[in-house]
Amino acid sequence: MLDERPYDLLIIGGGVNGAGIARDAAGRGLRVALIEAGDLGGGTSSASTKLIHGGLRYLEFYAFGLVAKALAEREVILDAAPHISWPQAFVLPHVPSLRPAWMIRAGLWLYDHLAKRRQVPGSSSVDLHRDSAGRSLDKSLTRAFRYWDGWIDDSRLVVLNAVDAQARGALIRPRTRVVSADRDGGGWTIALDSGETLRAATIVNAAGPWAETVARDVLKLADPAPLRLVQGAHIVTRRVNMSGDAFMLQQPDGRIVFVLPYQTRYSLIGTTDTPVDTPDGAAITPQEEAYLIDAANRFLVRPITAADIVHRYAGIRPLVLEEDKDAHETTRDWKLVEHDCGTLTVVGGKITTYRRLAEAVLTKAAPKTKAWTKSAPLPGGDVPRRRGETGQLAFARWLRELIARHPDHDPALVTRLARTHGTAAESLLSQPLGENFGGLFEAELRRFATQEWARTGDDVLWRRTKMGLHLDAAACARVTAWMAAFTRS
Repeated sequence: MLDERPYDLLIIGGGVNGAGIARDAAGRGLRVALIEAGDLGGGTSSASTKLIHGGLRYLEFYAFGLVAKALAEREVILDAAPHISWPQAFVLPHVPSLRPAWMIRAGLWLYDHLAKRRQVPGSSSVDLHRDSAGRSLDKSLTRAFRYWDGWIDDSRLVVLNAVDAQARGALIRPRTRVVSADRDGGGWTIALDSGETLRAATIVNAAGPWAETVARDVLKLADPAPLRLVQGAHIVTRRVNMSGDAFMLQQPDGRIVFVLPYQTRYSLIGTTDTPVDTPDGAAITPQEEAYLIDAANRFLVRPITAADIVHRYAGIRPLVLEEDKDAHETTRDWKLVEHDCGTLTVVGGKITTYRRLAEAVLTKAAPKTKAWTKSAPLPGGDVPRRRGETGQLAFARWLRELIARHPDHDPALVTRLARTHGTAAESLLSQPLGENFGGLFEAELRRFATQEWARTGDDVLWRRTKMGLHLDAAACARVTAWMAAFTRS
């Protein structure tokens, strides 16, 4: 079946970059199609460390432009998506043998001042014998520094960009593979594994770690952009952060490992930089697991073991190929590769700067259109604001009011619904929630399936939510069975 009306832009890849490009392009009035082989955000974009940050450690490599750009975007995301993001304090214990205190102080001063801050405090020194953060750390550590960045629900960021793109007219097609794309006169003819054929003037290859494969095998380009593939692995353990702080832990090999408060009861520890040859089959290795345990135990007062791990995940990061650099030194900035046939390939990038990347793509693909996303909230982030309020302050006030309006519901449930769905929680709470699957409700499952393209239990338990950590095996099985039955109906 041929869709005769051509698309201005067809995007291959439904991660955060592809979804962000689709949203931006649709908002500029372009006819847009987004094609994703799996679930939205099902690859790298749901396997991150869940941070929106400038990249403090990149200052060591003099990447001042990248850091400043990312810090500015940190503010944009905290403002536009206050339901799925929030400011997060980080404690950096001082280890004199690794980096001198003056260097850390200078770096933090620069980090505080490279971009305007409205929603996060500045950095400060910490006496670990007096500060609550010190309770979790080895007593030999006496001094630290506290600075601020942001936390983000990476999977929901992807889905909400796709939801907004569709609301603005984009075609969103997850679980659909591009079989072939052939250049034909002034455009492309694209064959999908669904049997459909689409026409497009321009293709954006945003397939992440699969971008080189797509360029070579699907688009048949003679100049596919080479990638450096690096696996980042994470473990989720019992809660080791006794305070609300995250820890940024310097390692003897020059790397940094984060220990983040996660899902109330847990800590998230990551990440690694393991070179890999293929984008397929990402999975934490025994060596990576041991590395992360050792990295945390160098600092924790109560060491963790493999028995403390409740969940593991890994993703493949597609980095710009830079010769003679280690993985942790390779830039996290993006590169746009323009081919000679109406095609762009996106290489690299990071979650924090996805919106700026989308603007850069549209500057090339549709230079006569205007940028608009900087001040536009994402779906669910459109909380009422008082004059001068930031998104974070407005959300906190709105959440308090929402809890007060629904005294018959557990405040913890109202908070979770608000943190998941934003302002859409209002409609969920105004109707019966239906069957309770151990803290996840039928009304949510129906919403995920009908409005957010969820099809499987994993789509809901590990991407639309993180309830897979909280539900027992029987409840998870019931969610999976409900989703299977609903998608068959």
